[in-house]
Amino acid sequence: MFCTPVRHMAAAARQSLKFGLIPADGIGKEVIPAAQRVLEAIGSDIPKPEFVPLLAGWEVFTRTGVALPDETVEVLRECDGALFGAVSSPSRIVTGYSSPIVALRKKLDLYANVRPVASVAASPEVKPNVDLVVVRENTECLYVKQETTTTTEDGGIEARATRLITQRASRRIGKMAFDIALGRPRKQVTIIHKSNVLSVTDGLFREMVRGVPSLPEVNGRFDGVKIEEQLVDSAVYRLFREPQIYDVMVAPNLYGDIISDAAAALVGSLGLVPSVNAGDNFVMGEPVHGSAPDIEGKGIANPLASIRSAALMLRFLGYPVGADSIDRAVDQVIREGEFLTPDLGGKSGTEDVLNAVLKKL
Repeated sequence: MFCTPVRHMAAAARQSLKFGLIPADGIGKEVIPAAQRVLEAIGSDIPKPEFVPLLAGWEVFTRTGVALPDETVEVLRECDGALFGAVSSPSRIVTGYSSPIVALRKKLDLYANVRPVASVAASPEVKPNVDLVVVRENTECLYVKQETTTTTEDGGIEARATRLITQRASRRIGKMAFDIALGRPRKQVTIIHKSNVLSVTDGLFREMVRGVPSLPEVNGRFDGVKIEEQLVDSAVYRLFREPQIYDVMVAPNLYGDIISDAAAALVGSLGLVPSVNAGDNFVMGEPVHGSAPDIEGKGIANPLASIRSAALMLRFLGYPVGADSIDRAVDQVIREGEFLTPDLGGKSGTEDVLNAVLKKL
């Protein structure tokens, strides 16, 4: 069960919704069109959707020398929301290249990456055995990409990376986590950190998040939310051993990235797990999986994470009815098991799974 933070709901009466579509690289070009077709199919549950195709990614960089064109960012500022596919960032250093998704998060101040991870129970009446949300700080930590290399006295190479944690970013991601927890039955936030080693940076993150309920502007709103905390290494262990202990997990950027991908293994595949990159004024859906170049063009990419990401985007925009209809359709397809892609043990293709979801709608 996922409930949207109240302050992100803005269901103003409007005739249409404008969405930017950024398939980017690899299977993004296959799964984002699937999500678009689902948004087109839910009818009166949302205003009429309009779609604007936009460019970004490694392939764009190899053609133009720019991974994130200025035009893409400017058009997004005029949209209500967006869907981003996947990016094939190289593991080696390429002069002039940096990840467009990281850049988009910074340029649009999408400070939270919110990733619900929930198993699909045998029937709608049965409680899922995994039902958690990872709330990942999206703008800081090691992802500020401040790395240097120097030559040591003995002629070797020394590499360093700067890790940034600030009071402001930690507090606002904490508020997001508490807001989400407030709308869930268990109302529990677990702070993930490693402050026993990184006492300054993780210590600041831990302190700021723990202090959120006491902030004057919160005015007691989170008094009913229970606060837990866990060292990141033991959190990963317990995530696999007893995932049911977690409700909302809030973490710095790197930890949140790792934990959410690991949690996807608990529900069968990265191809099922959605996310949104959210700020106070914009939201962009993004499936958790990568560009998967090994299956690109084969027509077997799982579109369900992108479809769920579209639903999650609608929740943040204030359209829960449309989001619910999408999630119910996806759940039905998974339960029935007739149309599943190879990552879930099935033999169906992307189009087959998409059509199955559309029929349920």
